[in-house]
Amino acid sequence: MHPLSVSALQLLRLVAADDLDAALEAGLMAYVPRPGDEALDPHHPDLPQRLLQAQQRLQQAWAARARHQARTARLARRAAEREARRAPPPLPDRRPALPAAAAAILARAQARAGKPSP
Repeated sequence: MHPLSVSALQLLRLVAADDLDAALEAGLMAYVPRPGDEALDPHHPDLPQRLLQAQQRLQQAWAARARHQARTARLARRAAEREARRAPPPLPDRRPALPAAAAAILARAQARAGKPSP
């Protein structure tokens, strides 16, 4: 269904049947009360209020889900940071690696000084 392709009365029927997926697809969140909506169904003069309440409940549920997802992500990030702090630091190499040219110069200098190369 295309949003707003159904009437307020059809939206109310979907909400009353607890078919919120279909109500959302039909445009529940875009519903804005219009004059005369309360007279569409004599059994439900509260039609506009019921639809607005359904919108509000869904918005609150979505906000709660977003807060929960943010909390879960925050806790996971904190756990990862805590694990990173607990991990032992990497062991330093015995000697920093020298570029090949510098290593050759050092080897020649040590040879002239009479020291064995490592």
